[in-house]
Amino acid sequence: MRVAIVTETWPPEVNGVALTVQSLARGLVRLGHEVEVIRPRSPQDADLLSANEFDELLVGGAALPRYPGLRFGLPSQSRLLRRWRNARPQVMYVATEGPLGHSALAAGRKLGIPACTGFHTRFDDFIGHYGFPWLTPLVFAGMRRFHNRAAATLVPTAELATFLEKNRFRNVRVLRRAVDTELFHPARRDLQLRARWGLDHDQLAVVHVGRLAAEKNLNLAVRAFRQIQATQPEARFVIVGDGPERARIAEANPDFIFAGLRRGKDLACHYASGDLFLFPSTTETFGNVTLEAMASGVPVVAFDYGAAREHIVDQHTGCRVPLANQHAFIHAAIALADDSAARNRIGHAARLGVSALSPESVSTSFADLLVSLDQEKAA
Repeated sequence: MRVAIVTETWPPEVNGVALTVQSLARGLVRLGHEVEVIRPRSPQDADLLSANEFDELLVGGAALPRYPGLRFGLPSQSRLLRRWRNARPQVMYVATEGPLGHSALAAGRKLGIPACTGFHTRFDDFIGHYGFPWLTPLVFAGMRRFHNRAAATLVPTAELATFLEKNRFRNVRVLRRAVDTELFHPARRDLQLRARWGLDHDQLAVVHVGRLAAEKNLNLAVRAFRQIQATQPEARFVIVGDGPERARIAEANPDFIFAGLRRGKDLACHYASGDLFLFPSTTETFGNVTLEAMASGVPVVAFDYGAAREHIVDQHTGCRVPLANQHAFIHAAIALADDSAARNRIGHAARLGVSALSPESVSTSFADLLVSLDQEKAA
C-alpha cells in the first residue's frame, strides 16, 4: 500500500511520539509498503538531507509556546488536496492533533481516504500544568471530536482503550508498543561513563530519562533522590534529556548531573550505566522510557498505569506504586536503593520480561490494521 503518515513531531526531536512514529514508518517500509511523511519543516532539516528515508512533504510550522523544543504544523489542507489528487494514498495515519493533523483529516475526508489516528499525548492533562486547569474539559472534548472523525483511534494499552471508550471515543483499537532490545541492553553498561559521574562500580547511580517539563512531576524524583542520599551520600542523580524545566532544576540542585539529549548507543549506555530508574510522571499515555530501562536491565519505580501497568510485575520486574501516591513512590525508591541484591534480581527479570516486545511484531500488527481499513473502505 501507499500510506501517508502525518505528524507534527519527528526526529531529531527527542520524545516518545516522534520516535514511535518513525519506528512505525520504518516498519512499514521493511514490510514492503510505500510511505510518505507529512510533517512541519524543522530548523535541523539541513543536517538530515543525506539520511532522508521517506518521500516527504514539509509544511510550515512554529514552536509551541512555552515549549520551544517542540513544533506544530500550520494548516495545510489545500497543499494536501493538491498532493493527494495527484498521488492518492490508500490510507493515512495521523499521529498528532494539531492544525496539520486537522488539515489531513479534512483533506482525507474530501478525497475518501480512510484514516486512523494515534492517541499519543494527554494534552488535557498537560494544560493544567501550564496554568489553565479550567480548560481541561474543553481540550478533552476537542480531542474526542478530532479522533472520532477517523475510522479508528490507536492506543498503546487496554487500560487507555477502556478509559476512552467510557468517554465516548469510538472505534478504539490497541496497538502495542515495542522496544529495541538489541540497542537497549545491559551489556552497554559503561564503567568509564560511571567514573565520569564520580562513581565506583558499587556506588549508586539513580537515572531519569525524559523531557524536563512541568507535566513530568520531576519534583517527586528530586525528593526521592534526596531521601536516598540521606543514607547514601555518594549516590548521584543523572538526568538525561532537556526541556523548559532544566534551568530551574539545575539551579536548585547543582550536584545533579545533567547529561542533556542523548541518542542511539549513547543513550543506551546512559540507561545501562544506571542502577535505579525513577519515573514519576502521571501524565503519560504510555511511557516508552519504562520499556527502555527494563530492556537495559535497570529496575524501574513508576506509578501503576501506562507501560508500568502493562509490563511491570510489582517486586518482580520493577516497582509499581498506586497512581499519584507520592509517599509510596518515595518509599519504593528508598527500598530499592538500599537493596543491591533486589536491584540485580529485578533488573535481570525486567530484561527477560520485555525480551519478546519486538518492533517487527508491532509493525506487522500496524500494517494489518491499515490494510483492514483500506479493505473496509473498498467494501
